[in-house]
Amino acid sequence: MNIDITEDGDGKLEDLREVLTTVSELVPGLLRDLRGVLYSKDAAESMADAVGTFYRKLVEAGIPREDAMEMTRGYMVNLRDIFRGKGVTVGHGHDKG
Repeated sequence: MNIDITEDGDGKLEDLREVLTTVSELVPGLLRDLRGVLYSKDAAESMADAVGTFYRKLVEAGIPREDAMEMTRGYMVNLRDIFRGKGVTVGHGHDKG
């Protein structure tokens, strides 16, 4: 990403500083709030209900239980895996793997 600050340099540089300051103040709180939503008791109960329903519907549709279990594992996306590729840690501590 290139940011052109050559035109009206002082004003654009000050605008950039203001944006970066705002981002640095807001992002940590947003990430904490997101983690709270993702890892709350309510979120866990909702995910368990969704996963259970997904598995049950597959079995009811005639999918063999082993295949349904494998499909259900794929359905349970772990957000840490998604964020890990982006260099963001969600949750407690850092992964060592």
